[in-house]
Amino acid sequence: MKPVVGATPRVVKSEQEWRAQLSPDEFAVLRQAGTERPFTGEYTDTKATGVYECRACGAELFRSDTKFESHCGWPSFYDPADSDAVLLREDRAMGMKRIEVLCGSCHSHLGHVFEGEGYPTPTDQRYCINSISLKLVPGSENPPA
Repeated sequence: MKPVVGATPRVVKSEQEWRAQLSPDEFAVLRQAGTERPFTGEYTDTKATGVYECRACGAELFRSDTKFESHCGWPSFYDPADSDAVLLREDRAMGMKRIEVLCGSCHSHLGHVFEGEGYPTPTDQRYCINSISLKLVPGSENPPA
């Protein structure tokens, strides 16, 4: 995976360490910027209350109160849990210009963010995230600081 220019991950592991920790499917998405097939992910239709963490490093990424139904085939959120939770970078793969979403802590690939699609959300953004990149911790959306 290409390093993020101008940012240093807080969680650093070798490729071998990531491979030992993650399943082959998790590694393909999180560390090689793959994409899971639409409508197959564990959290696509989940309505449970809780916090979504990075499956690779456990950093808090999104809260269930920002998850919405976009019917796109992947979990969608309109805002990260914190301004430092995710990093954004331009992605010109597959012959198009998109904005890739990475975990702010370990720089693992999460998905992409899109704007101006007309969803009735406060930010007019859709963070389209691979379920396999996430781990839902059920319970309170606002854990104690």
